[in-house]
Amino acid sequence: MPLTSPNRPTDPVRQLSLFGAEAADPSVADLAGLLAGPGEVSRMGGTARLSVVLDSAWRVHVLVAELGRRGVAATWEATADGRHLVRTSYASTLAPLALAWLAAEDVKRPPAGFHLNGRRLRLWVAAAGAADPPGFLLRLGATDERCWGPVGAALAAVGLPAVLLDAQAGGPAYRITGRRRLARLADLIGDRPPTAPAADWPAAP
Repeated sequence: MPLTSPNRPTDPVRQLSLFGAEAADPSVADLAGLLAGPGEVSRMGGTARLSVVLDSAWRVHVLVAELGRRGVAATWEATADGRHLVRTSYASTLAPLALAWLAAEDVKRPPAGFHLNGRRLRLWVAAAGAADPPGFLLRLGATDERCWGPVGAALAAVGLPAVLLDAQAGGPAYRITGRRRLARLADLIGDRPPTAPAADWPAAP
């Protein structure tokens, strides 16, 4: 018998993806999805913290809630350019992420074997996903060139091959296009959070 999501009782034929956001309980490791995008991590002794600048208030609500589900407290503040900075406290539970993602010179880069799944993609979309009809953008850190190639390979590995856009084309970002790929993205990341505008959350065609 196929597994169905308890959040969609009216859709009995929908099966859970093995890589989808609903396929396992939330964990701190999911926060690698923020680092695949524009998130940053910093170290202090045996602790670390994550931070990410967001362009919309709805993203603040979603991310603070998602962090809380993983036992990570976060605060936010307005930035000088009208955006929003979400930042966690320094915590030992975040130290493994910093150790994996920061090179000796504290430059962010994905660890060997980095992969994406639904929970990580959900956080990335919440932080930096944007509709780009007829496709969808996943924005990247502007100075994270060392991350872009491995992150693109991780997208392709979960069935989401994407085109890398440079700054002149509205990036840095990966653009996902095609009906099947967009449906795949929507299936992986799960239901739209109540505060997220429908236009900014991928949905199955």
